[in-house]
Amino acid sequence: MNLVKKKIIVAVCGASGTIYGIRLLKALLERPIDVKLIISSSGEEVLRHETDCNTQDVLEILKKDGIRMHPDALLEQYEQDNLFASPASGSFRHSGMVIAPCSMKTLGTIAAGIAGNLIHRSADVCLKEKRPLILVPREAPLSLIHLKNMLTVTEAGAIILPASPSFYLQPKTIHELVDTIVARILDHIGIEHQIVRQWGE
Repeated sequence: MNLVKKKIIVAVCGASGTIYGIRLLKALLERPIDVKLIISSSGEEVLRHETDCNTQDVLEILKKDGIRMHPDALLEQYEQDNLFASPASGSFRHSGMVIAPCSMKTLGTIAAGIAGNLIHRSADVCLKEKRPLILVPREAPLSLIHLKNMLTVTEAGAIILPASPSFYLQPKTIHELVDTIVARILDHIGIEHQIVRQWGE
């Protein structure tokens, strides 16, 4: 039986917390998944600052993070200004998009329906095509504008999944803490995992 490989779009924006995007990429690429990656110019700067790595080679960052890449996994990266890339089209079929972390600028742009770059356009396509769109904001405190934008995108079909990690599993490392959010993301895009155990197991 020939199974269709899942395709997932991952975007990393200029909010602090790029570790969420890196750990998500690691989890996806350790499975037979086709990942389409978009990093904003601000995201590249924050990633460089928070990882001390050259963002031109994301795989090097993932190797430093101990990735065991699946032989059938595929990583394809696009520039944020490439509006001819496949995620910009509604005819491109995929299993969902995750923006982790999602800056308030990106959230506001998506809420306004403005497709100024490939990240915004890909998110806009998800909403109009009724495909899963998960936004992982990492901001505190939240202004009324932020909250209204979250309400707008939620009403349009997106899922707001704040970078609020869980402590009930008693994580021992930063990676274990971040992975509690990664596990929730995978749950919402229908990917089986054993990253963290479910409550009650």
